[in-house]
Amino acid sequence: MDALPGPLAALLNDFNAALAWALSPAFTALGSPISWLELIAFVLAIWMVVCNMRVQVLAWPLALTSSLLYFLLFWSGKLYGEASLQLLFAALALWGWWQWLRGRTADGQALRVRTLDTRGRMTALLVTLAAWPLLGLFLQHRTDSPLPYWDALPTVASITGQWLLGRKYQENWPVWVMVNLVSIALFALKGYWLTVLLYAVFVPMSVAGWRAWQRQLRPAAIAA
Repeated sequence: MDALPGPLAALLNDFNAALAWALSPAFTALGSPISWLELIAFVLAIWMVVCNMRVQVLAWPLALTSSLLYFLLFWSGKLYGEASLQLLFAALALWGWWQWLRGRTADGQALRVRTLDTRGRMTALLVTLAAWPLLGLFLQHRTDSPLPYWDALPTVASITGQWLLGRKYQENWPVWVMVNLVSIALFALKGYWLTVLLYAVFVPMSVAGWRAWQRQLRPAAIAA
């Protein structure tokens, strides 16, 4: 392989040095080191959920940044499903940002907090349940993920939750409650204790977000 041009090689070296620092321990919790990368991503993620609860568009650039940081963290820990999910989250953050700024409902109105009908809920549930074992099978046979099906469940459910959030459907919140509970177990098995704390905090925050969005619903806001 040809050597990289000087400026690119220098840039790559700087990136690797920055990543090495980011993955270095900031402190230790329960016998496991907590990296600077995990600490910064933790703070941004908490801020993001607070903004989501308040339906503030700042949530999306925060989601973009924290997703990219968590991608680096999870990839280094060989949680490839979760790592790939973070890249998808980054793309969906750009999409969600646009949706909250410019998105429209089927009748041409600006997006508002609303709910799915029964058919929409069943479709979201069945698609998620169908995708879970498929992704788990892929991770089991095509990667060295140590927890392929544990990795796959929050991955596919998070995609569902992110789509619901971007379109301002209230049902995103119960999806996040489930994702957060499964993720607590997954990250505990990997020793990401600050991220375990993050997802433990996310559970009551998701319930609070669910209630906050419930208060914003209008009688005529039921959407197909």
